Amino acid sequence: MEHTRRSLLAGAAVTGVAGVAGCLGGGSGGGGGTDLDTSAYDCELGEPADADQSYRPVIGDRDADVVVRAFEDFTCGHCATYKLDHFPTIREEYIDTGQVRYEHWDFPIPVDEAWAVPVASAARGVGEREGDDAFFAFASAVYESHGSYDGQSIGDAAEAAGADPCAALADAQFATYEDAAMSDREEGESMGVSGTPTIFVNGSPVEEGYAAESVMAAIDAEL
Repeated sequence: MEHTRRSLLAGAAVTGVAGVAGCLGGGSGGGGGTDLDTSAYDCELGEPADADQSYRPVIGDRDADVVVRAFEDFTCGHCATYKLDHFPTIREEYIDTGQVRYEHWDFPIPVDEAWAVPVASAARGVGEREGDDAFFAFASAVYESHGSYDGQSIGDAAEAAGADPCAALADAQFATYEDAAMSDREEGESMGVSGTPTIFVNGSPVEEGYAAESVMAAIDAEL
């Protein structure tokens, strides 16, 4: 499958878990909300209530024997490269064909403390309200603005996913899903995650890196 998206090379470090190239962990991970310019959408933002902190973005066959867990930081350049350049092939070959259950897990390092949790919160809010496909559509769209996040890029990504941009901006502004993101991070640390992206296939990390070929080889070994 051809991808016209140019590879993104930015990242905070060059070493991740188990020798995998990626963004290096080690920060506290938190960061709270951020001040957003919402003028492009004329939103009046109020703090969201009753967010489901247990929401887990999942696509593919939920009952599949092969489970793929991807730990990502939305401010990691390597995660942007993975999502834009490698994930589409994995999705086409294994997720859309029902061979795997694919789960997104947040791991705010953070590479950029101002945006890691807010963007993750916006993504989760889109997914909880509009469904898992919308979450992944938002994630791919927002990664296109990696390195230059702002209110408009978050709102635009929400619209691209068929979601309410003002609701996504509110989730970003107030870091609505910070507890969920930090819980994911704690789970990742318990599994040995120290950088992003880190991909697990049936509980084992993909040691050779996050390229589609490496992830697919790990999946094939479990099928």
